[in-house]
Parts: sequence; structure tokens; C-alpha cells
Amino acid sequence: MKTILQVALDLVNLPRAISIGKEAIAGGVDWIEAGTPLIKSEGMEVLRSFREQFPDHMIVADLKTMDTGALETEMAAKAGADIVCILGAADDATIQDAVKSALKYGVKIMVDLISVSDVVKRAKQLEKLGVHYICIHVGIDEQMMGKTPEEYVKKLASEISLPLAVAGGLNSESVVDVVNAGASIVIVGGAITKAEDVVEATRSIKKAIKDKTSIPSELFKKYDETGLKEAFSKVSTSNISDAMHKQGAMQGINPQTSGLHMVGKALTVQTMDGDWAKPVEAIDKAEEGLVLVIDVNGGSTAIWGELATWSAKLKKLAGVVIDGAVRDIEQIRSIGLPVFSRYVVPNAGEPKGFGEIGSQISCGGQKVCSGDWIIGDDSGVVVVPQTMAQEIANRSLDVKEQENRIRAEIKQGGSLGDVLRLKKWEKKIG
Repeated sequence: MKTILQVALDLVNLPRAISIGKEAIAGGVDWIEAGTPLIKSEGMEVLRSFREQFPDHMIVADLKTMDTGALETEMAAKAGADIVCILGAADDATIQDAVKSALKYGVKIMVDLISVSDVVKRAKQLEKLGVHYICIHVGIDEQMMGKTPEEYVKKLASEISLPLAVAGGLNSESVVDVVNAGASIVIVGGAITKAEDVVEATRSIKKAIKDKTSIPSELFKKYDETGLKEAFSKVSTSNISDAMHKQGAMQGINPQTSGLHMVGKALTVQTMDGDWAKPVEAIDKAEEGLVLVIDVNGGSTAIWGELATWSAKLKKLAGVVIDGAVRDIEQIRSIGLPVFSRYVVPNAGEPKGFGEIGSQISCGGQKVCSGDWIIGDDSGVVVVPQTMAQEIANRSLDVKEQENRIRAEIKQGGSLGDVLRLKKWEKKIG
């Protein structure tokens, strides 16, 4: 079979899904998938609406069925689906019943191997059970940790004869890898549904599949540990806070120069009110690209000024964050190094040498350890623990890309409330 492009409409509002689906079809998409979140949100009406709106296209119902295989396959088939997705982790009896129901109602079964530990063994079992397609699926949460589907496709392509569908953070750069590895069906979600121009994004992916050539993309990527600075440089502190479920923001710490974006790993400093010795010593200890994060234990006497800023600038530090006070603010602004602080005052203290460099501190109410990522902009400062930096970087990019699409829909004439169907999603009480 020719390589099929399937768009996964993993949204929660049916009107948005239909609108994006129409744009994707204009761009050349072959199959339309009613994603699991959409079906959970809107029910079988999604499939009925899709059948009406997209009469000439294959409709895939991503039910992720784990039980009652026959019943759910019947429901989806009667509502308009052509293909029904069952989880590979389901019991064989569930799979067999789904296959029988599919034969009865003239649809096909795709089995999703998400979270299956031995994909080759399970795929061979499923082939014997009579399913029609096998789906290699690296889930969104796994993608945030850097996992990709290509290695699984290579394992399966020579082991089974069934068509392989592949899903997992694919874009115009990466689709060629899974096609070359043996994918027959390429499932793309965010690289289409989050695009500001869905038609053009679909065309680009379709061309990459047809030509078997990678087309560079600045969006819809997943970054590993080596690319975290680049990833954090692409997002705002607001994006990061959303990705961290509203956590990570330092309270009361404000930028002293507007328009600067600070990204770097922390070198922590503990000192006392007015004691600027350890902060200055930390400049000499710090490597290029680090952010000094200084806890002054509630002090409001300046421990940082113009001369320290010049030293940090010439050392090529990424910036300074101080839970305390700075002075010489006009000069600091002219130097152009990102400096964030709680207070601005004219009076400085004396270098006494109390404190430590590199220990765990508290800054703006957030725990900070050396090596944590620190990101600052005009909205403030957030800290991302190094143990979860890769996940948060990728989730932050996802937040930004989702907002890009919403912005595009607003510019097309919608309002934020209409685009998000806000009233529908207000919490029900009583």
C-alpha cells in the first residue's frame, strides 16, 4: 500500500476538530482520526459528525479499547468509523471479539501497542488473531522524555506482514525516518493540529513522505539533554509555568531591565544582608553561561551593583537573580546583563564573607540547587529542577505551540471564549 498520512485530531472541542480536519484535507491528508480525548469529550457524535463532514475519507476511531471489544467496535462502526483502535495490552478475548464484530459490520481493527513491553512478540500474536493494522505508538508523555518510534518500527517491519501505523511526535523532519524504517501509515498530530497554517503544514509533511526527504522544521520538535538551552530559549516563563502546572515561579523577583531573555543553569550563593563577598567570589567560580542565584536571607541592603554586573558580563554569565537588593540600576540597565531582584536601593553593605557557594538555597519562595535551569524574562523568573528539565522543556514548547494555533484561530475571527468553548468547560458545581 502507498504510505498513508493520518491526522490525529486529539482535541476536546468538536467544532475545532472539524475546522482543522477540513484544513488538513485541503493540505492532502488521507485519513482522519477522531482522537481519544475528542471521543471522551464529545462521544460517538464525533464519528457521526466526521462521517457527514468527511464523506470521502477513512475515519479512524481511536477508542483505545481495553474491554468489551465487540460492543465498542459495533458502536464505532454504526457511528461511521472505518477503522477502530484497540489496545494491544487488552486480553486476547477482547481482541478476538473486536475482530468478529469488525467482520460483521464491515470495519477494520487497528491495534495500538502503546506501553507493550515486547512489541515483536505481541504483534505476532495479534497477527494470528486476525487484526488488520498494527500501530507503533510512543505516547505524548513518553515523547516529552525523548522517546521516538523509529526503533520499534525497524524491529517489527521484517517480523510481520501487516501494515504498520506509526505515531509519536512526528513532523516534516522525522516522518522520513519511519517511512524508511517500514511504516505504511504515518500518524501526525501536533505538527498539523498546532500549526498556524494547517494546510501548509500538511502539504509539507505529505511532500516529505512522498519524496522520502526530511524537510527542516523549527516547530513540533522534541529535545534531548543536549538541546535544552535551545529549547528553553524558545519559550517564555509563562509557557514554562503552565507546563509545570503553575509551579516554579519565583515570587517578588522582578526584571531590572526589560526585553531580555535569560536562560542558564544555576550556581547558587548564600549570603547575609549587605554582605557582597560571596556573590563577587561566585563570579570568579562561575563558568560561562551560568546564572548566579543569590539568597540574601531577607536582606534589603544592596549586595550587587554596577561593578559586579560588569564582572559578570565580561565573564559571559547568562544573568543574575537576587532575592535581595541591587543598586546602580541605571548603569546595570546600560550594561545589558539580565539582572532580577526583589529590591532596588542606593545603599550597599560590606564584604564580610559569610555564606556559601553551591549549596541548596531558597529564592523567591522556590528551592534552587546548582545545576537547576533558570529562565527569566519580563514576566519574572522560573526555576526548573535539573531532574525534570528535559520533560519540562518539551512540555513548554507544546504549550507555546498550542497557543500559536489558538492565536491563529482568534485572528481568523473567533474570540478566546469561542475558540476554547469556555462555558462548556467551566467546572460544574452542585
